[in-house]
Amino acid sequence: MNKTEKLKWWGWGLEGQEYRLPDPENFWSFLESTLGPLKPCPRVGSLSDIPVAPSRLTQADVATLTELFGDSGVTFDQADRLVHAVGKSYPDLVRIRQGQLLAIPDGVVFPEQEEQILAVLEAAAKRNWAVIPFGGGTSVVGGVEPSSQDRPVLTLNLQRMNRVLDIDSTSNTARIQSGILGPELETVLNAMGFTLGHFPQSFEFSTLGGWIATRSAGQNSTKYGKIEDMVVSLRMVTPGGVLESPVVPAEAVGPSMLQCLVGSEGTLGVITQAVVRLHPVPQHRDFSAYLFPDFATGLSAVRNLLQSEICPAVLRLSDPDETAVAVLLSQSPHPSFKERLGRWYVRARGLDLGRGAMLVLVFEGTRNLVSAARREAKHFLRSAIPLGSHPARKWMKSRFRHPYLRDDLLDRSVMVDTVETAAPWERLPNLYDGVRKSLSAAILETAPGALVLGHLSHAYRDGASLYFTYLARQQTGLELEQWQAAKKAATEAILKYDGALSHHHGIGSMHKAWMRPYLGSEGLKLLEHLKEKLDPNNILNPGKLVGG
Repeated sequence: MNKTEKLKWWGWGLEGQEYRLPDPENFWSFLESTLGPLKPCPRVGSLSDIPVAPSRLTQADVATLTELFGDSGVTFDQADRLVHAVGKSYPDLVRIRQGQLLAIPDGVVFPEQEEQILAVLEAAAKRNWAVIPFGGGTSVVGGVEPSSQDRPVLTLNLQRMNRVLDIDSTSNTARIQSGILGPELETVLNAMGFTLGHFPQSFEFSTLGGWIATRSAGQNSTKYGKIEDMVVSLRMVTPGGVLESPVVPAEAVGPSMLQCLVGSEGTLGVITQAVVRLHPVPQHRDFSAYLFPDFATGLSAVRNLLQSEICPAVLRLSDPDETAVAVLLSQSPHPSFKERLGRWYVRARGLDLGRGAMLVLVFEGTRNLVSAARREAKHFLRSAIPLGSHPARKWMKSRFRHPYLRDDLLDRSVMVDTVETAAPWERLPNLYDGVRKSLSAAILETAPGALVLGHLSHAYRDGASLYFTYLARQQTGLELEQWQAAKKAATEAILKYDGALSHHHGIGSMHKAWMRPYLGSEGLKLLEHLKEKLDPNNILNPGKLVGG
């Protein structure tokens, strides 16, 4: 993203960018046949149309902040305050499109050095401000929205702290400031022959600090791990001073201070730097796709593959409903001879692209290692029909474009959101069935149709994550209540079937109500005590993760 490009305040990504459907008429016809008739959903025309209460910061507060950050490092502008009031969740976008935000920050500051952060936390303690750390603002769990109604709120945008400070090419590590965006980070690392290997769907618009604060998973995590596996050390500014974990590859010094800070979601301190593990830029990539007769057969095959210690960079198994929609989104109204031949071949083998479970596999590394892994993987995929490389290449090319489709869906009064979890292989089938059924039942209470899509990704030897996308026709005037019912049903099903409350989106404010049943009273108490010790005045991101 260059400096002349602007982010949408009402949707995903950059202004002027959209998801281009190859056959719009066919797609919308399918959606209406499944969900019922759709209608346009207008949104407010501009940020200036949204009523905003005056900043609660006093003249003395403004003077203090201007002295700390300079005129260019602080803003009290209505538009700036509004875009820092929400993330990118479904309820966030519904509210800002309708101009019905409940709370917004009273000011936004842009620190460039740790001393400014220390000073602003000191001022916040004296003046009773709440402070919300803000990276890219892509949270989908209410992680950046103000929850404090009784005191001024200051948002701390960290994107000016965006430098790669040092690359250790002997140890293959780098020290990096937390505000750097994904593309900027990879550009610098790639020039030195390295990659972090972390590519969440929000990659283009999210920051290193945001990934660490939420225990993010990238689409290549089967090979490289989640972000907590990549972090060697963290540096964090807290109300009491600076915390920094030792830079060592491993240690046995009691409970891990590092892992207490990873995933803290801005509630314990402000992450300013991290030392992370790097990998060589892959010399070679191999793309392939397979079609299984059903999701259960695919689950068994990928479990056996992973437990044989074959390690693809990307392993994504879509259920039949998601496979059917993926095919629909890739079909042009005039398919080529090659595409028609491919569909004929699949039907001749006794399957149908609209009813099978598609697996996308990507191997990367040295050419020899990739070739060997691909050969070994075929042994475990004998129950599937090979589809060649095209579906996997197409998915890779468009993987960061998919969120743009949500904007078009919202414009047509479609409720669309996601739920993610994880479990051991033994519990995965029941978890998958339970969440799907609970979501569908909750949606059909208020809508004529429901579409629930699922896939497996972020796989491990002992289990995997499940990711669900659900769609329904909005209930006009009750959009948030309708969504809350679906969210509650899905989350309660996750807990019933012993899934992870969140695998990579985090807790924020949306999942906080379920932290006690998930962690247990003593587990929750441990996190609450940590919060009380590091942030006794509840300055940092109050209302998120734990506490009030």
